[in-house]
Amino acid sequence: MGEKKGFFARLFSGLTKTRETFVKSIDRVFQSFSDIDDDFYDELEEILISGDIGVHTTEEIIEDLKEQVLTQHITQPYDCKDILIMSMMQKMHIGDAAYRYENETSVVFVIGVNGVGKTTTIGKLASKLKAMNKKVLVAAADTFRAAAGGQLETWVNRAGVDLISGAEGSDPAAVVFDAVAAAKARKADVLLVDTAGRLHNKKNLMNELEKMNRIVDREFPNAFRETLVVLDATTGQNALNQAREFSSVCDVTGIVLTKMDGTAKGGIAIAIQAELGIPVKYIGVGETIDDLQKFNTMSFIEALFDVKMNEKGEFDAG
Repeated sequence: MGEKKGFFARLFSGLTKTRETFVKSIDRVFQSFSDIDDDFYDELEEILISGDIGVHTTEEIIEDLKEQVLTQHITQPYDCKDILIMSMMQKMHIGDAAYRYENETSVVFVIGVNGVGKTTTIGKLASKLKAMNKKVLVAAADTFRAAAGGQLETWVNRAGVDLISGAEGSDPAAVVFDAVAAAKARKADVLLVDTAGRLHNKKNLMNELEKMNRIVDREFPNAFRETLVVLDATTGQNALNQAREFSSVCDVTGIVLTKMDGTAKGGIAIAIQAELGIPVKYIGVGETIDDLQKFNTMSFIEALFDVKMNEKGEFDAG
């Protein structure tokens, strides 16, 4: 419980910027309007969109709100707040995110454009898995970025796991081939594969990923497969667009949202799950290994709006 409480405190702190802009703006609407009218709804809609909730999700939330106002005969704007929060949480609900790869022999592809914290994420994941007594191997298949290998090596050494890499500019698929052979020989539980995320040339990226996937299919057919896309939360809608682009070229099974502590765009977590139906599996709220944690929708909503909910997802009277 102490660790859970500790991370919630970091999450709460990490969402401070979002609370101070986005949530305060929502509260201001509830307080400044005396009637629930079109202007009230328009103002709320504008704030939700500017808070990176996503246009489609925002429209659905506003429609939900209008419906509830009618059926529950609500007349005071401030009485809409709980309904709004609950609607956001329901839009995010896409079932429990599965972490099967932790308990099976697995290959995890980690994808993301440069600068999003991909290498750091791999290091932190490797460290977490090692702490669970898993034998972890990391493949440096981002062979195009000069600094990538060295940076990854630093993190991998810190995590205390083995790294398989090729020469700079070598074929990423060849690195994956070697890494799969090593994973089998060393009886690794999880093979984490760092990939190059060059979205500006989707064709190349798609061909590269297909080639790597074919190698795993052929050489490691029984391995469980996971594809995580790392996104920088500070980029807001751009992160949502990247997730969309990546999911159009490969089977994305989860999202890692980094740099949540440095942004006022925390609403992007809502947009990703609601608009794309892809689970946010991990969230990063700081630099240390412990600041990357499994994402929980209810904890996120509680920390964002500073509310308390019971286990059924209802507001706690306490």
